[in-house]
Parts: sequence; structure tokens; C-alpha cells
Amino acid sequence: MNCFHKPSLILVSVLCFILLEGVAAQQPEAAPAADPAASGGVAAPTTAQPGSLQQAPPDKRVFGVLPNYRTANMEAEYHPIPWQYKMKIALKDTFDYPLIGVGAAYAGLYQLEDSHPQFNQGFKGYLRRFGTSYTDQVVGNMLTEGILPIAFKEDPRYFRLGEGTKWHRTSYALTRIFVTRTDKGGKSFNFAEVLGNGIAAGVGLSYYSDDRDFPDFAQNWGTQLATDAVSQVLKEFWPDIKHRYFHKKYKAASAD
Repeated sequence: MNCFHKPSLILVSVLCFILLEGVAAQQPEAAPAADPAASGGVAAPTTAQPGSLQQAPPDKRVFGVLPNYRTANMEAEYHPIPWQYKMKIALKDTFDYPLIGVGAAYAGLYQLEDSHPQFNQGFKGYLRRFGTSYTDQVVGNMLTEGILPIAFKEDPRYFRLGEGTKWHRTSYALTRIFVTRTDKGGKSFNFAEVLGNGIAAGVGLSYYSDDRDFPDFAQNWGTQLATDAVSQVLKEFWPDIKHRYFHKKYKAASAD
């Protein structure tokens, strides 16, 4: 998900706080086993790690809405995916309907703050903000999840730990914007993520005429990296949050 500019810095910080507080009391536990064929996502099937319980396949949506197509459980044996699969992940993440709502929401936020005043106000100004916000997402996702992972022979998926302490899992998730797996199963600097978001921030200079100096470019680049890092924390802990809050509420309602 690509969300540039100052408002996203606030949203990223708030989301970080909510996530860490939400799982603070959660003890790591294995999710119930599920039929891999029923997962509906594009992540490769998972296998159990030695000495650990089988994890359920990741949900293809977080909170039932946000796309989660490139999350996979950590495997005992790594299985690479072909370039066609990488493009499939990028396309599904980019053109999934909730991202239209994300673009619309950010456009409304920018409209209220009169961000990029060259777009003016009114319905026409809103449409221009919506178009540029959604373009940010399209360019960033296609580069970081499809085109550059193919070029650098990197795996665009986020491999969820699912076990360990809260701080270990959080630091692992945050640092995956800089560390990734290669198609051979080794670890590498995440060129696709870092360069892809840098290129996307550079492309944004072509239609954000009031943000064409280096500080604005660096802020957009850093904001996107931070946003992606937090989204990976959300992917790491979503099954725990789902089990703790939603599963227990469902059981309580059923008991009544």
C-alpha cells in the first residue's frame, strides 16, 4: 500500500501503537489447522517447521478488507515462486477494490488539509488528488512486488514467523523492508522494496509540482518505507489479533 505525505506519518505512528498495545498481552499460540485449498490467497502452501505446530494458511484479507496476498508462513523448506506468480501478487495487491477506497480516503484527507494547492478545491480538485493518490499505489506496488523482484530475482512475499516473543516478531517484521529472500532461498538486501519506493517517489515529482525538492522526495520515500514496514507488522500479528479479539467475541456470542 502506498500512502505518501505528512498525514501518512501520523497514521503510521498510530497504527504502530495500536498494534503493539493490542498484542502486548497475547502469548504466541498456533492457529488452528486449516485446509490449504480453502485459503483463497496466492501464497504458496506452507509446511510445518520442525518442532512446531502447523500454522493455518494466512488470510487473504486483513480485517476482512485489506489485501494480504503476499503473506506466507515461514516454511521448513523454502519453495520459490515463478515470475508469473510475482506479477500475479503485484496485480492483485494493486487493483484490489479496497485500494480504491484507500485512495479515496487519502484524497479526502489531502483535500481537507489543502495538500498540493495547485490542485485547487472542489470536486475537480478532489478527483485530481484521488487520481494521484491511486497512481502512487499502482506505481509503488507494481515496482516493489512485481517488476523489481523479477529483475533482482527476489521473493516479494512476507514470510510470517508466527512464533516467538512479541518484540522479536515486531523487529523481524519491521526489518523485512531491508532484508528479503532470493529465489535461491538465501537472504539479500531488499533492493526491490527500497529502490522501488524510491522510484515511485521520483515518479510522484512529475505530478506533485509543489514537492520537487530533495527534502520532499526524501520524506515521501521514507514515509512509504515506514508505511510498508508497519503493514508487515500488521500481517505478522493479524492472526493473533483475529484470534484474541474476534474469535473470543464470536465464542462469547455463541454461548449467549
